[in-house]
Amino acid sequence: MFTGPTDPRTRRGLASTALVTLAALLALVPTGVRAEGPGSGPSMSLFGTPGLIDNPTGEALPDGELAITSAGMDGVLRNTFTFQFSPRLTGTFRYASHGDGFWDYTNYDRSFDWNYLIRAEGAFLPSLSIGMRDFAGTGRYSSEYLVATKRIGPVTVSGGLGWGRLAGHPRPILEGADAIDTWEYWFTGTPELFGGLRWQVNDRLSLVAEYSRDTYEVEADRFDFAHDSPWNFGANYQVKNWNLGLYYAYGTQIGLRATYALNPSRPVLPGGRDGAPPVVALRTGAADSWDSAWVQDEAGQADMRAALAAALAEQGMTLTALRLEAGAATAWIVNGTYGSAAQAVGRSARAMTQVLPASVEALTVVPVTRGMPTTAVTVQRADLEELEWAAEGSEEMRARAVVADGADLRPAEDETLPAPLPRFALSFSPYLSPSLFDPNSPVRADFGLQVEASWTPRPGLIFSGALRQPLLGNLDKSIRESDSVLPHVRSDGAEYDRQSDLEITHLTGEYFFRPGRDLYGRVTAGYLERMFGGASAELLWMPEGKRYAVGAEVNYARQRDFDILFGFQDYDVVTGHVSGYYRFNDRYFAQVDAGRYLAGDWGATFKLERRFNNGWRVGAYMTLTDVPFDDFGEGAFDRGIYFTLPHAWLTGDPSRDGYSTTLRMITRDGGARLDVRNRLYDVVGDFNDPYLSDRWGRFWR
Repeated sequence: MFTGPTDPRTRRGLASTALVTLAALLALVPTGVRAEGPGSGPSMSLFGTPGLIDNPTGEALPDGELAITSAGMDGVLRNTFTFQFSPRLTGTFRYASHGDGFWDYTNYDRSFDWNYLIRAEGAFLPSLSIGMRDFAGTGRYSSEYLVATKRIGPVTVSGGLGWGRLAGHPRPILEGADAIDTWEYWFTGTPELFGGLRWQVNDRLSLVAEYSRDTYEVEADRFDFAHDSPWNFGANYQVKNWNLGLYYAYGTQIGLRATYALNPSRPVLPGGRDGAPPVVALRTGAADSWDSAWVQDEAGQADMRAALAAALAEQGMTLTALRLEAGAATAWIVNGTYGSAAQAVGRSARAMTQVLPASVEALTVVPVTRGMPTTAVTVQRADLEELEWAAEGSEEMRARAVVADGADLRPAEDETLPAPLPRFALSFSPYLSPSLFDPNSPVRADFGLQVEASWTPRPGLIFSGALRQPLLGNLDKSIRESDSVLPHVRSDGAEYDRQSDLEITHLTGEYFFRPGRDLYGRVTAGYLERMFGGASAELLWMPEGKRYAVGAEVNYARQRDFDILFGFQDYDVVTGHVSGYYRFNDRYFAQVDAGRYLAGDWGATFKLERRFNNGWRVGAYMTLTDVPFDDFGEGAFDRGIYFTLPHAWLTGDPSRDGYSTTLRMITRDGGARLDVRNRLYDVVGDFNDPYLSDRWGRFWR
């Protein structure tokens, strides 16, 4: 059992995350409104965070903004991913390269930063921020700061106290598991003052100057970096989403920076290209004249099912069943098109008004996914007629709609359309498989052809598989060998790349079912992922209308041969987790998974995620187990950031697809979880209320 960390450094490592956890909780506290207008936003530093040139400022990005920066000077290149997780909390992941000149890099370093906006700028008082650089890495950039910033007309002035490199006191670079001990240096040593100013010349151009205490001793000792002066000067230029910087730094260096900023809440095509929704067909005549004799006409009902199926097909959805009663109708639909379940429900209900007789008043729509009925949404036809063009139609419609669990709603055989499912599906597509942060070659990738096939003999039962054939790339050229003292459940990833060619990425049978109200179930068996096969069973309790859910999963996993075909190795393990999920509101989501991992270690994974109503997700995670940091190896414990970019955000076309990836500090064997496809919360979570209500604004779209 997991009884908690016993290694003293592991206990100290818990402290290394406590401050960030506190900042994450404080991030949910609202802050003041930012000033608007030219120059009101922060400039970006060479570290890819709000700042001047090297120094930080007491500012934050606009809420939800994501900034990707590439910047450097002679022998130093920093690629940075910065996200404004809340109005107060900024998080940063950085991958830095060091060497003897531009493009001549021999040393690589990963680091995380955070910045917390204690107070926003007011009429008289400055904004104030506290932050840490490289708080969970090797300590190359380790520093802490407290900085204030005030805007006075076109000039923005910043000044603060710095520790570590920001005070001119570089700290030891700690390699391997020793990196966790960087916490011992936090806010230690003599603090020093730093500062500077920014002059906003016009809407596009700003000039910056700063006094920096960073002496670059580490770079000077290892790579001949020249440092003659603490004064830095430069200019920034804004071109749409791009911000470019040119600097003269430390009396010897020319610095360059390019930052691309985007906000997930603002799609590339704001209006989208969803296509016109069906309009509500208004009924005519008095209600007592609406005949219900049609309920005895079986042929007429069959025609209605066919007509509604055709109408929904035009909207990119599939009708699987339709129950017809004199005053009510229930439609079971599969939404393969719209990212918002509320949008699919709204379009389905309006299509029903165009097909069904006038006597049908109550319209219920049940979205179905993987053969499982999810939430049942009932609206009154009269409300649709009244509110379609109302100014506050979405809010009023949600207030009148009835949302309930659809587990008990099962269509009869004669209510089900013949062969409603896509029984067999086959697709061909290119794929790109990147591998990042290998110290011997930081960027590797394979490009090839992928074939995917699935067969659905009955609702909920799915057989599927995928083949990949690499055509170009260098993943198999990695020379990295595992030095792990744990079972090599992930650290032999390079060996899989070297020994495989045509690979079976997965080949499984899955069964999804509803064992009861508020319950969802899944059983999966086969080749579960690239490295493991076996069997997996999961049960999810997700009460309708609640923001929490609890799940449990148990797996038997056996390691696959390196050629990723049909064979297995000798290693096998039983794993499992109990998971808790919680939506704080329509923006923030937390998840905790506690249990046993692939290497036999016990522990827990903690996730905190920012969600956007258009499908964007950006989050961070960490895993702590009973593996001592020395046994874990480089990095000490697993942590990283991840994001999901919905295709609809980029193209404007309605889609439920997206691109997801995870940026890890390093892939090791401790805290490694089985990568099972279609875990239940990911499959059904978006259909459950209150998430349905959070995105109800798209009901009329």
